Amino acid sequence: QLQLVESGGGLVQPGGSLRLSCAASGFTLDYYAIGWFRQAPGEEREGVSCISSSGGPTNLAGSVKGRFTISRDNAKNTVYLQMNSLKPEDTAVYYCAAAPGRLCVPILYEYEYDYWGQGTQVTVSS
Repeated sequence: QLQLVESGGGLVQPGGSLRLSCAASGFTLDYYAIGWFRQAPGEEREGVSCISSSGGPTNLAGSVKGRFTISRDNAKNTVYLQMNSLKPEDTAVYYCAAAPGRLCVPILYEYEYDYWGQGTQVTVSS
């Protein structure tokens, strides 16, 4: 019954925006750090952003700083990734993952995440 579900992906033109959602069921997201990862074909999965449990610090990968924002809505048990000024190189499957009781200081490794979503496709193309 414990799962994360990503949504909000799709096709967007360069310079456009998307907001990805990571919704939890079966557990309370506030207790977890939530990471966003992405994987393009032929590439290793890379970390994009992380938001700490219980209002702790957030971080962003250098490639998305100034363009992406991560936020949490505890009332909806959902974490968002707002993606602006999208570039073709942002094209990937985006995954969210949950790590219990962690702070994103400085980063979290993939093995620290207990739950993973199924991914949502983001395609940036003209």
